Amino acid sequence: MQTRHPLKSLLVVLGAAALALSGCAAPSGSGDTSSAASSEGAAQTHVVKTDLGEVKVPTAPKRVVVLNYALAGYLYDLDAPVTAVTTESTDSPKEPAEFWKDEANEQGTQYLNWSADGFDLEAILAQKPDLIIAGGLGFPQAQAQKAYKQLSDMAPTVVVSGKFTTWEQQYKFLATDVFAKPQVFQDAKTAYDNRVKEVKSRITAPKGKTSFVTFTGELAPFVLIEDQGLPQMFTQLGFDVDPLFATGKYKPYTAGGDMFELSTEQVGQVMKQENLFVMGFNGPTVDLATLKKQPLWAALPAFKTDAVHELPYWSLRGDYDETMAILDTVEKDFAK
Repeated sequence: MQTRHPLKSLLVVLGAAALALSGCAAPSGSGDTSSAASSEGAAQTHVVKTDLGEVKVPTAPKRVVVLNYALAGYLYDLDAPVTAVTTESTDSPKEPAEFWKDEANEQGTQYLNWSADGFDLEAILAQKPDLIIAGGLGFPQAQAQKAYKQLSDMAPTVVVSGKFTTWEQQYKFLATDVFAKPQVFQDAKTAYDNRVKEVKSRITAPKGKTSFVTFTGELAPFVLIEDQGLPQMFTQLGFDVDPLFATGKYKPYTAGGDMFELSTEQVGQVMKQENLFVMGFNGPTVDLATLKKQPLWAALPAFKTDAVHELPYWSLRGDYDETMAILDTVEKDFAK
């Protein structure tokens, strides 16, 4: 990449400046002052264990750059100073999500473009981050691992594990391990658990099996794995989610992925569930009216009985606020 050489030069300059500043930070011959400064510095950082190793992060960061749009909501809920965040996908506009737009606008959060080739490293460096949050699910995870060395040279970089497939796992890690605010997560978890119980008591879950399908821009169908994320929440609400992945017939689209792809030939054979939920992928890539016009989908049992429900595309990997919004939708659509 052409950006490597200027980036390296910028890092060298910043490193030299940091060394120069550290050389004159404390007066010589003052042992007590040096000891106190050392203790203060130690108190201002803590170590976070990640899949890529231990990372020493600032306890109270001032400029956080987030390299996964889907993780940003947690940081705003934690009152973290989000200086910049990558756009939702490689071709998305530079705009905030519905659930954190007020916080983003108030903080003046900037939006960073990225591509299939990777992150714009110079643009990230220009934000002068003192903490970088990356990783999570999907493509951002692969990009974060690919650029981890360069990112770590800029600032402490925490890559959220791809093994965290639920909002609870992601939120707990960020709140407890990274930002040392475990009570914020506990309050959110309590509110969620109470809301699930409340919604479950107010709805009638439909009879028969249920599955969840997301579509790319080419209408390629991907079925969500039943024991992760969104399907797991619907199981808690009393829906009978079809254990397709548990049969061992399918492989995730990528190692550790949360969905698997179906070919056109497989759709009619596999999607026999009485109830289906459909949604877009990283955007409104599908709508129910269009699907109903396609013979392949119109012939399925759920379509014939009008038991297909459309969810917002962000339902696929919803964070805490998005998940709570989904519960509102379920309560409305399946009320007793």
